[in-house]
Amino acid sequence: MFYPEELVEEVRTRNDIVDVISGYVKLQRKGSSYFGLCPFHNEKSPSFSVSPGKQMYYCFGCGAGGNVLTFIMEYENYSFPEALKLLADRAGVKLPEQEYSKEERRQQDLRTAILEVNKTAAKYYYYQLRTEAGKPGMDYLKNRQLSEETMQRFGLGYAGKYSDGLYRYLKQKGVSDELLRQSGLMNVDEKRGMYDKFWNRVIFPIMDVNNRVIGFGGRVMGDGKPKYLNSPETKVFDKSRNLYGLNVARTSRKKYIIVCEGYMDVISMHQAGFTNSVASLGTALTSQHASLLKRYTQEVILSYDSDEAGIKAALRAIPLLKEAGLTARVLRMAPYKDPDEFIKTLGTEAFQERINQAQNSFLFEVSILETGYDMKDPESKTMFFREVSKKIAGFEMEVERENYIEAIAQRYHTSFEGLRKMVLRYLMQGEVPSRPEVFRSRKAMEKEDGLLKSQRMLLTWLTEYKGLYQTVKECVTPEDFTTEFYRQVASLLFEQLDLGELDPARIIDHFTDAQEQKQAAQLFHTQVPVQNDTELKKAIRETVGKVMEAGLERQNAELDTTDMAALQRVITGKKRLQELDKLHISLE
Repeated sequence: MFYPEELVEEVRTRNDIVDVISGYVKLQRKGSSYFGLCPFHNEKSPSFSVSPGKQMYYCFGCGAGGNVLTFIMEYENYSFPEALKLLADRAGVKLPEQEYSKEERRQQDLRTAILEVNKTAAKYYYYQLRTEAGKPGMDYLKNRQLSEETMQRFGLGYAGKYSDGLYRYLKQKGVSDELLRQSGLMNVDEKRGMYDKFWNRVIFPIMDVNNRVIGFGGRVMGDGKPKYLNSPETKVFDKSRNLYGLNVARTSRKKYIIVCEGYMDVISMHQAGFTNSVASLGTALTSQHASLLKRYTQEVILSYDSDEAGIKAALRAIPLLKEAGLTARVLRMAPYKDPDEFIKTLGTEAFQERINQAQNSFLFEVSILETGYDMKDPESKTMFFREVSKKIAGFEMEVERENYIEAIAQRYHTSFEGLRKMVLRYLMQGEVPSRPEVFRSRKAMEKEDGLLKSQRMLLTWLTEYKGLYQTVKECVTPEDFTTEFYRQVASLLFEQLDLGELDPARIIDHFTDAQEQKQAAQLFHTQVPVQNDTELKKAIRETVGKVMEAGLERQNAELDTTDMAALQRVITGKKRLQELDKLHISLE
């Protein structure tokens, strides 16, 4: 539902960010801000800052940042409407009721009813596991060395040997056959009518990130087929958009998430302390899974079985993860088949060591590619390098291509320049940058990074020192910032300051993408170590100069020599830059 900007602002401003976050994180005041341990990653020293003045939070460790709305969305994994409602209720602000059509209301009621039936079924299975009838299931789980605590944490259960146990139980609860059919808990055929989908199986309840039971998985007892069975897709269950164990893994605060193959891998890894483990639900990893993971982490470690099927699954998953903007590494477990077997044989410390040694995904792909060539035969080896060069040429960033050329050259003891020329040849066959120098120098990259930091410093200072804008606006405009995103943020901030306002948290709401919100928060939280006001003013003067100089370079590059007004602006700008040492800096 669409909410007016004025209403969103009212909800946000009536929820002080320090008060809200204090309910989740223990905060301690230091100067003008509050600090605590970041709830989004593991840390021992507080680097999570909450600014009452800016009404923003920012972690100097992991880069998480935003306003009170983005905090609730990130921490609770709420959608924007859900976060807005929680904060509106907290502040006593009444939101307009969403108007549903008759069909929309019916669908919403159906989803609610299915979730309630699933919850009841999960309790039934849980109880059955702990009865005499559930002994086969309990024996199986104990043989897999699962503790009672682990079984409780994952809500493990058992479906008995008879195929009508759950059906009779739910009918006693007054559940209609139509709802049972739509829940996915039952099978229906002409001969047998309606009967339980799961029987003679250990049951794994599947929960969404909000801990609601959306489906079930079942492992057969004995030699029955199929070995594993999952709920069909329903109004609440889409296996390509959910991951087993993510409801727990999302709160582990580790910097990466481990993706395994199955339920037992996830459960045994959680029991061993690797609570950041998840698994897909009987399907290969999908682009939707990758997008879901991106909400909680920047890095994924693939921990698939070490057999051929596991290797193929990893090779299929890597491009999907990259496309979603995730860094991927591959954990090699040979000679053991899966994480469960590895941990039981060598223990948790050895497994953590393997995680630390997990292979870069591209180098993993190359190592698998290598197995198809005879590296002792010159012709075959040359063909191998051709294929690797094609793969390297596929990277968009020049520095990334250069890094991989260097890594491959070192690993396979070949010429860096020779491999580089081969990559360039493949680039020339496709789209190549117009300039002849394909690889940017390290010096050029460092200059670019330094300039962006200067721009972040200036934006941070403008939100901290009230009097600074009157000086800065005479020298710098939003157009002097070098990226479109920085220019957009600067423009919004300058608009506020021109009106005598300062509300960086409101700028966050201008962006709908979570990554852009985080980046915007970073622009207002750049730390600069200075000893006193004299050093600070000197740093500001130098920073203003760098931003002005970059703006002038950009104007020069785009200058139309017939545009006299633009030419005059460049001349005036250069004069101001030369007189910068006379610039009076006011912080009040």
